[in-house]
Amino acid sequence: MDKATKTELEAAAFRRLLKHLDDNKQVQNIDLMITADFCRNCLSKWLAAEAKAMAVPLSDDEAREWVYKMPYSQWKSDHQLPATDAQMAAFNAKKK
Repeated sequence: MDKATKTELEAAAFRRLLKHLDDNKQVQNIDLMITADFCRNCLSKWLAAEAKAMAVPLSDDEAREWVYKMPYSQWKSDHQLPATDAQMAAFNAKKK
């Protein structure tokens, strides 16, 4: 497989991941962190870091909006629930 095709496949899979996360807003970031050790915020940070490494201007806020498909503050107010005691306990246990 040539490099361009590989890059296109990776990009398509990433777009599909973002769509899947967008289609499943009920899945909270803390649940992603507990089960997969990454969340939507991680994806946005990875995007911003890669952009910086490639000297492409992309702010943290722009990266978050790319991942969340809306301003982060709007996503938080519309979709993010407070973490439950059980979620926090699972998250803290995983960090140990």
